This record gives sequence, structure tokens and C-alpha cells, in this order.
Amino acid sequence: MRLPIALARLALLAAAPALTLAAQPPGARGATRVEPGAPCPAGTTEIRPNLCQAPELPAPSILDYRPRSTLVTTEHRVPRPKYPAVDYHGHPGAVDTPEALQRLVAQMDSLGLGVMVTANNTSGEALKRAVAAIRASPAARDRVRVLTGIDFRNVGPGWAEKAVAQLEADAAAGAVGVGEIGKGLGLSTKKADGTRLKLDDPALDPVWQAAARLRLPVFVHTADPQEFWQPIDYTNERWLELALFPGRRYPGDQFPSFEQLMQERDAMLRRNPRTTFVIAHMGWHANDLPRLAKLMTELPNVHTEVGAVLYDLGRQPRAARDFLVRFQDRVLFGKDSFQPEEYPYYWRVFETRDDYFDYYRPYHAFWKLYGLDLPDATLRKLYYENAQRISPGIPKRR
Repeated sequence: MRLPIALARLALLAAAPALTLAAQPPGARGATRVEPGAPCPAGTTEIRPNLCQAPELPAPSILDYRPRSTLVTTEHRVPRPKYPAVDYHGHPGAVDTPEALQRLVAQMDSLGLGVMVTANNTSGEALKRAVAAIRASPAARDRVRVLTGIDFRNVGPGWAEKAVAQLEADAAAGAVGVGEIGKGLGLSTKKADGTRLKLDDPALDPVWQAAARLRLPVFVHTADPQEFWQPIDYTNERWLELALFPGRRYPGDQFPSFEQLMQERDAMLRRNPRTTFVIAHMGWHANDLPRLAKLMTELPNVHTEVGAVLYDLGRQPRAARDFLVRFQDRVLFGKDSFQPEEYPYYWRVFETRDDYFDYYRPYHAFWKLYGLDLPDATLRKLYYENAQRISPGIPKRR
């Protein structure tokens, strides 16, 4: 009996290609077979393992394909946060007139914001005007605060002394922190000798040390999403954003690499352990939380904030929840661009268990978001307690 069985097995093996073709799904005309692990040719998609086919109809563009989800699930709209939030990364526009402050506070009330921290690198006379207007406003005096700025142009002999003196004056005038230090530091700012000013240049250390002495946190935005340095092809998940905004591209022959900027930033943080740093946008590591966790574990002087990276947190709800709970004492709420209609998306991601809902800017994220359902203790720290602790000048929650 063994011989006929062996022969039957050989016959099956010989017929395998025919069987595979016969097993193709109905209508699989013109299908292309690819090697395991190989991508499908352009204009086709995988319809069975290693079998690719083009659609019968013309494919829509990335702009026009807007499928309506058929998922039926519970929705919890959250127009206001559970606790009044401190927006540590605020760009609300002018805050130096009674009218502007009145409008801002009315918007804050509608959103559930307790305090707005303006992060516009305001310094000198402009800062004094803003602080004076805030203090004179019954509505804003306990609701709005200002970060000071640093002029990094022409760093060279004598620069540090002037910068420290201005920082001290701005602190005395009422600044509650430093920043937002923009991405130009590292990317494009030049020293007095014409060379690029690196983030870890020792000439900057006196300023970071002065900030520590003055108890002013340093809020610094370094680089941009890593994809902005990558080829603009159909594997780049920020393709649409880069196609819409060409100025966000960083060609390698014109700018330092993303990794170079990260190395300089981390060296700066490491060399100034007494200075409290807040790295904006989760350091552009919200897509790589293990990397950010490693940095924050190594450097206890480093805090971060969640502005403009909700698209990454909301697509990995379990990992993001674990991270925010683990580092709950060192993550601040921030929004960045002041678009009032966008804040409720943050409250919904942080506070609910909702599944599969839209992000507010399709060009940032073509995927859906999920709620993290953060514990109350974590929410309180994220929304206001951490900001009030590291910046004593921020009013306590009423």
C-alpha cells in the first residue's frame, strides 16, 4: 500500500500550481503572483496570499476616498474636560488688550480651560505690556500667563551675559517659563560666525543654568515629525501633509538630519540636569513611545506635552495609556494651534473608551482614534497639576 500512497502524493505536488490557480476567487482576472513578502505592483492590491489584482473601476485619489464607517458603537462627546485644564502650549494670538483678553477668556470658559499659557517667545517690553494687561483684567488675571523668549541670533562673545540679564528681567516682570523655543534652534539659527547654532552648544549653558536658578521651566520644540525628512513617496504616511505644505520638507542637503537634532537635544538635556525641560510634541516620539520612555527614565529633569500628536496617541490606545499612567507626573496638556473646535477631540481621547472615531485633521491622519480612558489621578496631573508644580506662577485651579 505504501507505493500507491507515495505516487498519489507526487501527483498532488505536481498538480499544485493548477490547484492554486483553480482556487483563485471568482473574477480574479489578470491577477499577478508575487513572492512571499514582496509588495504588490503599483495599481494592484493583494486579494489572496501573494496574489495581486487591479480593481475593475478607476481608483479614487487619496483626497476623494472618504468611506463611511458602518461600525455601530457608543459615542461619548466631551465638550469640556473633566477637570479645568492648563494649556501649556497656547498660541491664542494677542493678549495685551482688554478686548482680546475678554474674547479669550470667553472661549476658554466654553472649552473648560482653566489657564492659558501663551508660548509665543514674548520678551522685553512686549512681555511687560502683556503681563500688565492681564493683571488689569478682572477676567484674565487668574486665567492667562506668559512664557518669555530667548533671542538666539548671533550667539558669540558677550551673548550669554545679555541673554541671562534679559531672562532675569522677564522673570521679574512676570514670566512663568521660557518658550516656546522654536524649531529654528538647531535647524537654521546661525551663530555670530555664520555657523549653525547646535542645540548642545556650550555657549547656551549659562541660559539654561539661569532658568534653573530662576525656577523657570524651558519649553523647547526641536525638529518636526521624522517623516518630514523621508522621501515623499507612497510609503510616507505624511505624504498628503507634505504635498499640501512643501515648506515642511527638510532636504538632507539643506538641513541637519532628524537623528542629528535628537542627539544634540538629548546632549543638551543631559548636560543641564538641574534645569526643568519640557519637550514639546512628546519630542516627536509619540510614534515611538519606548524611545521616549527610555529618555525620560534616564533624565528625570525632562517633562513633555501632548500638543499636536493626538493622532499618534489615539491610534495606540493601550500603549499610550500605559505610557501616560507610567509618566503621569511628567506629562503636560498642551494644544498648540488655537482652534477651539479641536479641543474636544483631546478630551474624548483622554477620558472615554470610545472606538474608531475621526481625528480633526485628515491630512495629519487617515486612520481613526480610540479613547484611552485615563484614570482620574492621571487626568488631574495631565490637565493641571503638573503644570502648576513645575511653573509656580501658574494659578491654582479654582
